[in-house]
Amino acid sequence: MSERIYKTMKRTGGFSIALGIVAVAAGLTIGIGSILSGAALLRRKSEITF
Repeated sequence: MSERIYKTMKRTGGFSIALGIVAVAAGLTIGIGSILSGAALLRRKSEITF
């Protein structure tokens, strides 16, 4: 019985680590994209009219 619990905990832990890595990668990608978009807007600030 206790072996089943440890196997379940092992799978859950592995899944949590994998999900955390995916979340960090997505956050970095979105952050870098936002910085690049902001830099492009600042570069063309003089062309923007309202």
